[in-house]
Amino acid sequence: MTTSLNKGVLARQGLLSDRACQDAESVLAQCEAARIETVRVLFADQHGILRGKTLVASAFRAVFEQGIAVPSTLLLKDTAHRTAFPVWSENPEDVVTPMQGASDVLLVPRPETFRVLPWSLHSAWIFCHVAFRDGATVPFGSTHVLDRAVATLTEQGLQAVVGLEVEFQIFERTVSTTSQFLQGVGNAPIETRNLAQGFQYLTETRYGEAEAILDTLRRNAQALGLPVRTVEIEMGPGQFEFTFDPADPMTQADAMVMFRTMVKEVCAARGLHASFMAKPRQDNTMANGWHIHQSLIDPVTGRNVFMPESDGVLTEEASGWIAGLLTHAEAASILVAPTVNSYKRYLPFQLAPNRVQWGDDNRGAMLRGLMRPGDPASRIENRAPDSTANPYFALAAQLIAGCEGLTAGRRAPAPTDSPYSDNAEKLPRSLGQALQAFTASELFRSALGADVVNYLAHLKQVEWSRYLDTVSEWEQAEYFNLY
Repeated sequence: MTTSLNKGVLARQGLLSDRACQDAESVLAQCEAARIETVRVLFADQHGILRGKTLVASAFRAVFEQGIAVPSTLLLKDTAHRTAFPVWSENPEDVVTPMQGASDVLLVPRPETFRVLPWSLHSAWIFCHVAFRDGATVPFGSTHVLDRAVATLTEQGLQAVVGLEVEFQIFERTVSTTSQFLQGVGNAPIETRNLAQGFQYLTETRYGEAEAILDTLRRNAQALGLPVRTVEIEMGPGQFEFTFDPADPMTQADAMVMFRTMVKEVCAARGLHASFMAKPRQDNTMANGWHIHQSLIDPVTGRNVFMPESDGVLTEEASGWIAGLLTHAEAASILVAPTVNSYKRYLPFQLAPNRVQWGDDNRGAMLRGLMRPGDPASRIENRAPDSTANPYFALAAQLIAGCEGLTAGRRAPAPTDSPYSDNAEKLPRSLGQALQAFTASELFRSALGADVVNYLAHLKQVEWSRYLDTVSEWEQAEYFNLY
């Protein structure tokens, strides 16, 4: 089918395929039929946070013809939303050179991500790839990083299937969003109190108390096309978990960003505050994990190559994948646990791992093996990631590390029965330690490219340095009276 979009700038540059142009026409028709007034044209930045511009519906076609320009500094922000690279200096760092002077980059729409927003029916969103103005790919763009990792696995004749378990908390706001407290510059935390009592894991009465907001979130997630499987009461006060049916990595990365954004926006509209922070500093709070279930499929036969023939015996593929994830766990940490706060979660006996090992159906181990003969859902669950991770980077890390274990012929060690008490290597205890392991990793420099590694390392070093330079409440309490 020929469409006028085939003659647009994006199509001529090879950034929008013929199929994507056809899909775009369907999206435009859907937009008109739904009487959409505004379209939020967005991309997942380096932190997995959506950024972009909102267009009126009449300008939407132009996005598919020529993309939309945004300042390149959006890709250079740290977690404080400050530009972390010297874009105005005469001799900027190599990785910033194409973005010198805060020049523009181009958002290239992905038609398959178009969604009418069920909580704002006059509006829709669409996610984008990021490219330079000449059509060249931005190497550290979130979707590009995952695309490359998927392609590497495809070259091995395998496809990944990923399942998600996402933990988060909902709090009641105690200060109005229009108060002076929230109008200043900086990252002043919103004042909250717990929504519900905790430590009654999976109890029916707690679900009944929270059903109204959980129903609202579930219905919005399903209206976005997200395949919700379960809605659960988690351990801590006001802590919940949603799980989703398995899918390919890019679909799941998009789903994670959609879900996380939807939850925060819907809760905010109701005077609530949703947080996916790894370990919020609240009374009796529990840490939020993002458990990534993963398996491999032979695309020719459809066979799950992690499914064993006999109980207790790993397949060659499962053994290699586990070994790869374990071997590169420390180096992969900033991709799955990207914040200073992430490493406050790695404590023993907290249903989070603190050591690099795997166990057979053991929730204390970093990797939980769930593989049984005859079970087509046989899989490996990585419990190290947390809910703040950029999902494109986190899933790419799984594919890169696991695939290396396969190609290198690695073999998994024996499973652990005591995940907190043996002599296994510990997961990093700080972002600084994780950063050192990442920058020293030959695998990630090869798989991601030195420019991507240097870019991510710089962002995280800025964050880590700001943390080290900040006087904490602990220091004030410990030393102010003593000395």
